[in-house]
Amino acid sequence: MSKPVFKKIALYTLGAISGVAASLAVQGFAAEKDKRDNEVLPVQSIRTMAEVYGQIKANYYQDKPDADLFEGAMKGMVADLDPHSEYMDKKGYAEMKESTSGEFGGLGMEIGQEDGFVKVIAPIEDTPAERAGVKSGDFIVKIDNVSTRGMTVSEAVKKMRGKPGTKITLTLSRKNADKPVVVNLTRAIIKVKSVRHHLLEPDYGYIRVSQFQERTVEGVNSAAKELVKENKGKPLKGLVLDLRDDPGGLLTGAVGVSAAFLPSEAVVVSTKGRDGKDGMVLKAVPEDYVYGMSGDPLAGIPAELKTIPMTVLVNSGSASASEIVAGALQDHKRAVIVGTQSFGKGSVQTLIPLSNGSAVKLTTALYYTPNDRSIQAQGIVPDVEVKDKERTFESREADLIGHIGNPLGGEDVNSETLAVPVEENADKPAAKEKGKKKKDEDLSSRRIPNPAKDEQLRKALDLVKSPEQWQKSLGLAAKKPVSNKDKKDKKDKK
Repeated sequence: MSKPVFKKIALYTLGAISGVAASLAVQGFAAEKDKRDNEVLPVQSIRTMAEVYGQIKANYYQDKPDADLFEGAMKGMVADLDPHSEYMDKKGYAEMKESTSGEFGGLGMEIGQEDGFVKVIAPIEDTPAERAGVKSGDFIVKIDNVSTRGMTVSEAVKKMRGKPGTKITLTLSRKNADKPVVVNLTRAIIKVKSVRHHLLEPDYGYIRVSQFQERTVEGVNSAAKELVKENKGKPLKGLVLDLRDDPGGLLTGAVGVSAAFLPSEAVVVSTKGRDGKDGMVLKAVPEDYVYGMSGDPLAGIPAELKTIPMTVLVNSGSASASEIVAGALQDHKRAVIVGTQSFGKGSVQTLIPLSNGSAVKLTTALYYTPNDRSIQAQGIVPDVEVKDKERTFESREADLIGHIGNPLGGEDVNSETLAVPVEENADKPAAKEKGKKKKDEDLSSRRIPNPAKDEQLRKALDLVKSPEQWQKSLGLAAKKPVSNKDKKDKKDKK
């Protein structure tokens, strides 16, 4: 391509990009004119972008379509912001909307990105991923022998989803494993039953929420009513809410589940956006949790759920919406939090549809608990810590490259390796068969909870059965992190 042609391309591109930028800038100026009067468009950066585009069109060994180039630029622009912001093409956007409806095709796991690879936040219960032994904290290093290095979350999702019944192979890197873990899975229609329940013993119920979806709040209400029926119509005396390995989901679901146990009008969560500006405050009222145009999904919920002793189980796989619920119940001293520190995803992602059918998911604010604590990069600290002896590794938000730090100055909480004794002769056939049997038992224990085999659950049940001990344990860990300013003041006074 000749220089005059290159100049024409560069100038044309500059003009097009400048036009878009100018229109966006006008909107921004109108919104915050007092702060932006002196700002100017990044003309030099736009010019450099145009030059890069021109060089690609002139010299790259393949003729890449303009649409692909600009889509790649948009993906890169957004992906560099933080681990949870991303640009989605039309297909990716459609899949995102599909995943919150409760039924989709794929493997069944929540994923993020760390160190250039795709990372498992939590497998979803009763899915191909969970049954194959995929664990929280695993790195997916290959998908069908294709390296995931540099792959976006959306790109990984596209590769892992497909026609039900088709097979896929994942190569996993697991903490403390001496070699890669290879798992073969069969894609399936993922019908996520987000709420399960079980009467642990007379008068004491168990509700498991595996993901926050459109019908989760209604599901919690139904589960509570069924528990009363199973309890021969008598009110429950205590309840365990299990949010372990719940990767989150819809904000309305988190507010509604919290509202099931809190007084009306109680604050559940608030948000703060750019420069610490106050955003929305969501309370335990129908208008803040009703999804769509339906009626109150908590109508007729057993009244005792507002007052009986309850515990909430969390671990490092409890993220986002599940942390909002745990934080709200902890701050209002409504429940004792049991388990290990949660994931620490306290950021708000807004899904913004674009004119061409694509969308951009942007981190627009941070969540704050009712006591104005930030979950970000710290998570929820349990009031009563109980380690999971079957869990070898805890991975958290603070491990993700480019993560947002805690705005209140609290220290990041990173991954941790749990001390788990290695079984002797683990590589022998008999030991392997025993291990497989134990894995199957572990999977079923989450669906039919058994306090005799689940130390965390046993502790949670013991607490609700002992009102005095439960009362003493309320709010033990709900302390607001010390801000950087406070730390400095204390240091200066020494």
